[in-house]
Amino acid sequence: MNNQPKLDKYKQEIADLYTRRSQTYDNSDWHLQIARRLVEYGQVSSGQQVLDIATGTGHVALAAAQIVGSEGRVIGVDIADGMLDVARNKAQKLNLNNTEFLLADAENLDFPGKSCDSLRDSFASRIFCSSAFIWMSDLHAALTHWHTFLKPGGILGIHAFADTAFVGGVVTQKVAKKYGISFNMSKPTGTVEKCHRLLEQAGFEEIEIKIEQDGSYISLEKAKAMWAGNSHPAPGQYPPPLSTLSNEQLSQAKAEFEVELEALQTEQGIWNDITTFYVFGQK
Repeated sequence: MNNQPKLDKYKQEIADLYTRRSQTYDNSDWHLQIARRLVEYGQVSSGQQVLDIATGTGHVALAAAQIVGSEGRVIGVDIADGMLDVARNKAQKLNLNNTEFLLADAENLDFPGKSCDSLRDSFASRIFCSSAFIWMSDLHAALTHWHTFLKPGGILGIHAFADTAFVGGVVTQKVAKKYGISFNMSKPTGTVEKCHRLLEQAGFEEIEIKIEQDGSYISLEKAKAMWAGNSHPAPGQYPPPLSTLSNEQLSQAKAEFEVELEALQTEQGIWNDITTFYVFGQK
């Protein structure tokens, strides 16, 4: 695998965004909680080979590594080198020698020659993608590609989020629609039926989807900070949808976004739904 993946503009912006976030990414326990849940539901066991897609700071990889033990192996891949630096430091502190973190594009993975030895001819018992699946350029192509790295009977596990999740995105979609702009956000994976269809079309069987209701009340200020703007990368879309607006239109859209949020405010704050799908399929 090449040391430096060739990234298009969309992926480079994502890599830069998450490298900037790398030092504060672990400040929230939420990513860690749902990552551990994914590993738990994925039935990881001693001696397995695990591939962690878009590993970030290594939440899934490190949890899996402590289960598979010295007879197993975990490889985590990500396009953000800053996130990988954090993951490697965490693995070192935990004295984990069965874990490797690679800078790589998850949609163009290749394990040529000796580099595939740790996955035994590039076949994994488990493949996980925690929180990041919606960021892939082509969801179907990504799933089909990952399917090739699973050995027969192996399991893929991903996170997906309901189309009601993340109030900032939901309200942005509503406002953008007034300007004739379509924001995907969580729409491609926003229902159980969509998730099931994606895995089925990619060749997965025994598909199981667990739904967990989650969310919390957040302040109006925090909700307003979710405004996507015209430069923040948008999942699965490039350039960012709002970049087609003029500066005047963008300012107006932001004002409308804030008005919509204010209408949602209660005494407890604004409800931020994070309904999570734990999606599994077998090869």
